[in-house]
Amino acid sequence: MLGLDLSAMNESITKTPLYRMGGRLRSVTGVMTCNIPAAVGDHCAIIPKQGDPVLAEVIGFEKDLAYLVPFDSAENLQPGMPVIRKGSRLKVPTGNNLLGRVIDGLGRPLDEKGPLLGCPLRPVNGPAPAALVRQRIREPFVTGIRAIDSVLTCGLGQRVGIFAGSGVGKSTLLGEIARGSNADVNVIALIGERGREVGPFLEDCLGPAGMARSVVVVATCEQTPLMRLRASQAAIAIADSFRESGANVLFMIDSLTRLAMAQRELGLLLGEPPSARGYTPSVFQVLANTIERLGNAAVGGITALLTVLVDGGDLDEPISDAVRSLVDGHIVLDRKIAERGFYPAIDVSRSVSRVATDVVDRPHALAARKLRSILATHAEVQDLIRIGAYSRGSSPQVDKAIELMPRVEKFLKQDVGERSNFEQTRAALSQLISAWPF
Repeated sequence: MLGLDLSAMNESITKTPLYRMGGRLRSVTGVMTCNIPAAVGDHCAIIPKQGDPVLAEVIGFEKDLAYLVPFDSAENLQPGMPVIRKGSRLKVPTGNNLLGRVIDGLGRPLDEKGPLLGCPLRPVNGPAPAALVRQRIREPFVTGIRAIDSVLTCGLGQRVGIFAGSGVGKSTLLGEIARGSNADVNVIALIGERGREVGPFLEDCLGPAGMARSVVVVATCEQTPLMRLRASQAAIAIADSFRESGANVLFMIDSLTRLAMAQRELGLLLGEPPSARGYTPSVFQVLANTIERLGNAAVGGITALLTVLVDGGDLDEPISDAVRSLVDGHIVLDRKIAERGFYPAIDVSRSVSRVATDVVDRPHALAARKLRSILATHAEVQDLIRIGAYSRGSSPQVDKAIELMPRVEKFLKQDVGERSNFEQTRAALSQLISAWPF
């Protein structure tokens, strides 16, 4: 896949004269340095005395020294080891033959289904669609989740952040949407996940039906920050190739926070000054580049669901705040709602879709506002109700909200595996709102 069998050539390469090898390893202190003439983004192979060559990428340079970061674990390296400049930037396989496959950030298969055949290579770094050629978001993107399709209606080509702490059901929600949405193709990037969680996500959350129309790119938490960063870029390049063919693509990344952490590590290695919570300036540029490459183009579109790990429920921490300013809407999953056994644990009152009014008709938009009104009215007196301090009859609006809340919760609650098509959701929402006269 990378165009060179480094293992087979290890012995002959080691004996090659220095001018043909390109350079030698000088130091390993966080980053590796080498006196090799290479450009930023070039790939190099470090040839150890024993074992397989170590693939690395040039991420910077100072005078005649190139800074290298490995894609995999770099052990048993010593000064003076030969370094080969491969010269080619990372390209990953694309195309329909990738459907149903699981690959890593370098495009190598991880699923033991054999080599990838008939998959054209594509550079991972591509430009974002130009601002004036992007199609406007006009059509709804149906997720099959009532709480989203009713009040937080998404559009084809929208970028949505899913903000949640750990263990509140975001992976399950992603899998349900991947299986039940109206997308043609799913491209899913699992960035920084624990290795134990990858198999259950593929088998339980995604399932055979979802996997059949999906491409999954995996970089687990123990892998190097460069591999985690390139895995996200590889997934976007794959999604971009489907978009160019006119497909309606659903792109998911879990999570943007771990992508930001990977870029923070690389930025600190390069000597960038840390800012809020140690995040370097390049982190926020990477987030902007990642999100802007998604969405609609002149042909086709990428609808994106991007998860953000919220530290202690703080939606104003640096990554959450930055992502919220870049996306076209956000969905908040609340731990207290999840602890009640409520799925999906979406806090509708704190969530918003910025394109909802562009993709639904006026009656639907009015019904969604009324449902929000019921939730807001009930929330105002929830503490009084809990301690028995509210007197029935004090407010007709509050009384009606209390009466309707069991029906509202039943409407918003949805079992895993349950699907609700768009017309069913609209009809159920209209029926529920008809009892709210305010």
